[in-house]
Amino acid sequence: MIELFYWPTPNGHKIPLFLEEAGLEYKITPVNIGAGAQFEPEFLAISPNNRMPAIIDHAPNDGAGPLSVFESGAILEYLADKVGQFLPQQPRLRSNTLQWLHWQIGGLGPMAGQNHHFNHYAPEPIAYAQQRYINETTRLYGVLERQLEHKDYICGELSIADFACHPWVRSWQKQSQQLEDFPNLAAWFHRLEGRPAIQRAYSLATAFDGTTALTELSPEDKKRLFNLD
Repeated sequence: MIELFYWPTPNGHKIPLFLEEAGLEYKITPVNIGAGAQFEPEFLAISPNNRMPAIIDHAPNDGAGPLSVFESGAILEYLADKVGQFLPQQPRLRSNTLQWLHWQIGGLGPMAGQNHHFNHYAPEPIAYAQQRYINETTRLYGVLERQLEHKDYICGELSIADFACHPWVRSWQKQSQQLEDFPNLAAWFHRLEGRPAIQRAYSLATAFDGTTALTELSPEDKKRLFNLD
């Protein structure tokens, strides 16, 4: 059984997408990042970077007792190897999938995340930063648009690359993007949205309806969440 330390953010959504598609048994332990739960010692023992998601696999394949994994990309790769799904074993196909996983981790996620921050959460508007990250998000959408030409999924078959990228594209409106500008990307986006397992994964967020939105946090909570002086 997989214990998932989760909060409904783009990175948080990645792991339920995998778990639901793979049909793995799991339970959720909420990590309320607005309330600072990611800084609790018990969580830091699992995720020393004080970021969720993280997991504990209570039945790892080596049979040597519970195993914890932090960082969303590492979790996706670990789970794919555990169950033998969504990450090809053929070396060239595997390499291609991992390249796109790392593209999301090193590019799409950080740039779109900065886009969100400077356009929605920063204490004061900084026009240069706002436009810089909008433009970089647009560029990265264009990269994905070209990759998806004549493909149903990023690497041809459904993979961990799709689970990594989709939650970040799901926030396209907050990123000042228009899906109709990227027809291949839009078709892929809606294709995934139509999968029952993907719908089940995103429906987990409804359990957190009514929790404090990040834009409604107190100044002290924002300082802690965004590492402000």
